[in-house]
Amino acid sequence: MTHTTHEYDRHEDVLATLADPALIPDLPAGDDGPAGESVAWLRATVARFSSGEPHRRRRALAEAELARLEPAALRQAAVAAGPGGDVRLRVVRTLAEALGMPEAEVVAEAVAVVAGAYFAGADPAADAAVAWLVARLAPAERADEADEAGLEDAANRIGLLVQACAATAALVEAAADGDVPLARVLREASPVRTMRRVAARPTRVAGREVAEGDVVLLDLAAAHRSHPVPLSFGAPPRVCPGRAHALALAEGLLQRPLTDFARLHHQATPLLLPNAWDHASAAALAEQGFPAIGTTSLGVAAAAGLPDGAAATAEATVALARRLGRGSFLFSVDVEGGFSDDPEEVAGLARQLYDAGAAGINLEDGRPDGTLAPVELHAAKIAAVKAAAPALFVNARTDTHWLGRQEEETAARLAVYEQAGADGVFVPGLSAPDGIAALTATLVVPLNVLYAPTGPTLTELAALGVRRVSLGSLLYRSALAAAVTTATAVRDGRPTDLTALSYAAVQALGAADGTPPRGTFLSR
Repeated sequence: MTHTTHEYDRHEDVLATLADPALIPDLPAGDDGPAGESVAWLRATVARFSSGEPHRRRRALAEAELARLEPAALRQAAVAAGPGGDVRLRVVRTLAEALGMPEAEVVAEAVAVVAGAYFAGADPAADAAVAWLVARLAPAERADEADEAGLEDAANRIGLLVQACAATAALVEAAADGDVPLARVLREASPVRTMRRVAARPTRVAGREVAEGDVVLLDLAAAHRSHPVPLSFGAPPRVCPGRAHALALAEGLLQRPLTDFARLHHQATPLLLPNAWDHASAAALAEQGFPAIGTTSLGVAAAAGLPDGAAATAEATVALARRLGRGSFLFSVDVEGGFSDDPEEVAGLARQLYDAGAAGINLEDGRPDGTLAPVELHAAKIAAVKAAAPALFVNARTDTHWLGRQEEETAARLAVYEQAGADGVFVPGLSAPDGIAALTATLVVPLNVLYAPTGPTLTELAALGVRRVSLGSLLYRSALAAAVTTATAVRDGRPTDLTALSYAAVQALGAADGTPPRGTFLSR
């Protein structure tokens, strides 16, 4: 029977196809052969080509394997491996060693052979490589070679390595020349250019009838030209479980250095960033062990008697950065929208802040009138800042949720900002777990959210993939409330809070180097 091939190259059609349960991965034809002894058997046993319950079970095996390895640790292992040699072998060897697999060097060579035949026909050398890998990577507790569960486990461990071999190596090779952001490489030179699906039952996609057995060919390269969000790692409900690991591995193999501040965004625990409004508040927070401090534009503006978000505090912001730069702590500066719509002026400000000692800036696309800046303009600001101060961490903020405007555009806006060079992205007002999870599945750089007392906990945010949590203006507003509460308590004859800092402790915070003496913080 002849089946029709349907081709789709529009981003929305590709998304609809990937979400359609009637369209399943197209398993290359071939006899499975004896269990554990052929590429055909491997394809029939891994999550990549499965659907339904087998896919869920096999995906869980891959996820459990990856859960043993933090992406940050994998990145460090890739950096330590050093440059040089066949990229595919370096990818697999690094991943295999990080996962504690034996004979990683030989495993990498065998996986490269298997990868060459993974989407093709029979290959005796690849079949022999599969059998060799199964013998070494099957669980140690497996009692005998015929144990079906043990073989399935081994197949999905091999599948992880095979999937990483070609795709991650292609990403590294595409990004090897220059310092183009990985987000832009994924869109413009995607390592996965096409995907195939086959209809398990009749369905309808983008107005077309798709009969059972018809093949659906998805042109990802074309889809990326019409939409900023890359689909190289799939899309819900089948996002690649190794997305974060692949990106970390690629970054490490590219030997791209991280600043101390950037490194704080690549840890298992999200960076909790408290926001200060003057030197004393920043120094007090640093004294309590916070590894980095942010500033709050509301606190800076209100302290000067000016409105927040109105581009009125450029001078006060630079002055604060110069005071904070005398300290020994890392700090990031909230610059609203850059205090200008001229990208070169924003870049000049960013360079001033970097020269003053700032490790990062927070740059928002919300405007004083409650609208959003054109996405192209905000991207131009980001690109200009990265050109002027490459080591300055740019946290690109979108106010789609904060202002309750164009929330459906959040992922697309952030994708453009990533591709312009943003080192991290920030979505204040986003607190729904489902929304956070959906967003982290599309991002390449770390996601920052605003802490919400009623929202997810830090532990829950970490599990959702969040890598930075800001306190925004919360501390400044709390300090004002505490000041008013204390004053009114004295006036009204009520007890006052006795945990206030002593005069000496605050005096110490004003030391020239910004580092208060240890042990004085809670003295009275």
